Amino acid sequence: MVTRRPIHSSTKRSSSNDQLLIAPSSSPASSALEPSATSSTSATSPSPPAMRSPPSPLSVLPLQMIIRSLLTTTISSSRILLPPSLWAMSVLAHTTNPLLDPDRNPLLRFVLKRTFYAQFCAGENPAEVGRTINGLKDIGFTGVILGYAKEVVLTAAQTKDLAACGKGEKAEECVRNEVMPWAQGTMETVNLAQPGDFVALKFTGAGRQALYSLAERLPPSAAMADAIDSICSLAAERGIRLLFDAEQASLQPGIDDWTLGYMRKYNTVPGQALIYGTYQAYLKSAPRTLQRHLQTAQTEGFTLGVKLVRGAYIGSDPRHLIHDTKADTDACYDGIAESLLRKQWGGVLRGGFEMPPVSLVLASHNAESVRRARNICDAGEAKIQIAFAQLQGMADEVSCELVSAKKSGDVQKMQAKARAVEAYKYLVWGSTGECMKYLLRRAHENRDAVQRTRSGRDAMWSELVRRAKGAIRVSM
Repeated sequence: MVTRRPIHSSTKRSSSNDQLLIAPSSSPASSALEPSATSSTSATSPSPPAMRSPPSPLSVLPLQMIIRSLLTTTISSSRILLPPSLWAMSVLAHTTNPLLDPDRNPLLRFVLKRTFYAQFCAGENPAEVGRTINGLKDIGFTGVILGYAKEVVLTAAQTKDLAACGKGEKAEECVRNEVMPWAQGTMETVNLAQPGDFVALKFTGAGRQALYSLAERLPPSAAMADAIDSICSLAAERGIRLLFDAEQASLQPGIDDWTLGYMRKYNTVPGQALIYGTYQAYLKSAPRTLQRHLQTAQTEGFTLGVKLVRGAYIGSDPRHLIHDTKADTDACYDGIAESLLRKQWGGVLRGGFEMPPVSLVLASHNAESVRRARNICDAGEAKIQIAFAQLQGMADEVSCELVSAKKSGDVQKMQAKARAVEAYKYLVWGSTGECMKYLLRRAHENRDAVQRTRSGRDAMWSELVRRAKGAIRVSM
């Protein structure tokens, strides 16, 4: 069994300027102007108050986050600034030079910690992570999806000899240096998360034993199985849900085998999943894979946990496995989401049996996909548990629209049959150096979605201008 290390995360909410997320102060409510006795001599009925336009969704964000987001999206959407930035981040992510290691160079750490790290990451220790989570909840988010940034780095020789980790001294070395650190880091992450949150984990983070077993579609090794069970048991005790991430196509069948196995064991409460698998809608096989898993859940009587994403490995997965066009991927994503929400088969997701209980995490930066799903929920037509999720530091205009909907609480959306909006942010924790590879991936993702990044930049700029105009009006 993996030793569980007690983690005491601070839940005290700091008011200092060093806090990673500062909750926005509420603006004073406008008072109604009463008619002046000197301005009117006739008794007239008061005119109705002027209709106020709804607040900007981004108004829920602290000014600090607006400025930081504007900085990062400006760099990410610039053809001049982005290439050298990517080069510099790649050097920092893969360096062996102590001067270029943020964990050894205090000046470099200071700069990164207050810019890119603060934009995308939760913190380096329990106190910082706790402040970040509380800050997001103060803004209006339901919770977070928390991941551990540290990655196992294998040499070329180690990667070629994966099978050697299955027996003898090599196996003990792999367990000691790869499986155990991964398990302890993941359990620490479960302890840092708060009840109701999610924790994301990658099986390949456990190193060579996991890679070999997944590639060969073998069950997890005894040490790996013990580690995963310890993580799942701790998560169940603390009320934390686990998201098993998708990975490269060559490993995904093995990941699906493991994921279904742990769903059978832990997803025993109808409609309330503890374990979620990840389904990538950019794969042509996604509807068929999900249909098979739904049938397995229905036959064997467990809840299927589904995290639906468009896909993250378009640069490495074989091209013939991926939809021919973005429109095809969009149609696949939206079709699957609608069928699951309504618990009805459709043109994309097809089956001839009653759907089992399903819990859904809709992870998307696509505003149209999020709105389509929200419309189903707002109309009271969603039949399953759903949570919306976006990456911390990205697609804030989409996330804040969800937060605004969650806060509005108008009669139509709060009717008994409608489902409340649950909005989550995905972020990782770890030292500045440990997070560099994660930050590099986020930078590449922004590069690959230039139009979306520019839209985010423009939205942040518009919000900054709106606040400046408001401040000028107040001061006049």
